[in-house]
Amino acid sequence: MGSLSEANIKFTHDMFQILRKSEDNVFFSPLSISAAFAMVYLGARGSTAQEIEKEYLDGLKKFYLSDVESVDFVRNVEESRKKINTWVEEQTHDKIKNLFSPGSLQSDTKMVLVNAIYFKGQWDLKFKEKYTEEGKFWVNKDMSKSVKMMYQSSYLKFASLEDVQAKILEIPYKGKALSMVVLLPDEVDGLKKLEDKLTGEKLMEWTSLQNMEMLKVDLRLPRFKVEETYDLKNILQDMGMIKAFKSQDADFSGMTGNRDLVLTKAVHKSFVEVNEEGTEAAAATGVAVGVTSLPTYNIFHCDHPFLFFIKGNEDNRILFFGRVSSP
Repeated sequence: MGSLSEANIKFTHDMFQILRKSEDNVFFSPLSISAAFAMVYLGARGSTAQEIEKEYLDGLKKFYLSDVESVDFVRNVEESRKKINTWVEEQTHDKIKNLFSPGSLQSDTKMVLVNAIYFKGQWDLKFKEKYTEEGKFWVNKDMSKSVKMMYQSSYLKFASLEDVQAKILEIPYKGKALSMVVLLPDEVDGLKKLEDKLTGEKLMEWTSLQNMEMLKVDLRLPRFKVEETYDLKNILQDMGMIKAFKSQDADFSGMTGNRDLVLTKAVHKSFVEVNEEGTEAAAATGVAVGVTSLPTYNIFHCDHPFLFFIKGNEDNRILFFGRVSSP
């Protein structure tokens, strides 16, 4: 695994360790956030640059291009706010609206980093809607809620993770360039234990998927939609990036030639929707089932809180990472 992938996974882990402190759903794109900060890094100098994940961003800036847009916060802050929101709506096909509410930007705003992303994947093997039914999702040991539970029985990459008392499953998207990987605790209330044991090294091991087998799986997965907004300023300061947000310390002289810029706001809003949609495909290659033998089913019922991430299958980089506490 290359250093870029390793840095991506470390960033994912570090950011999740901050976001997991709440018990809510979590969804963010480590790759997208870091790509946005690669643009900022190009203009950073001195210790400001040192605080931005250097190894990761050095590699990242070679592969991603971003647009820089000039707006006039001093004379027309409201028009600038609308312009930014319109850009976000266009980038997300109108799924994310009004990222900045009226009054959220001021005339003394110097620089705003905006990152918005929308993802809706088509499954390689779709869930048939006729099998979707009402089911219980246990939010904790004592409380459940009714959800639309999708179902399929198919051959998928599966493994038991005995050291963290969980199971892992890969569900490929159409074209198989991307997959969703689901981490399901064995116990209804086992998510905290799984998160406590989560490390960057374990995430690297799991994303490589070398220990997974193509097995017959009885899969139940709830429909879910997660939309989250994060103030990256607080999160990134917790992760050690402090000077970029302080006017007396920030050094973005690589952008303007002088030290008059400070990062005022950094907002990440993300949206994911998971449902039955996809393209029906043939059974997995290389799996033979004898006519007279009964297949052994591996149960993978996502009827309690779980983690998931969406990764590139060629480079193992994590594009999105999330937690479903309540669909």
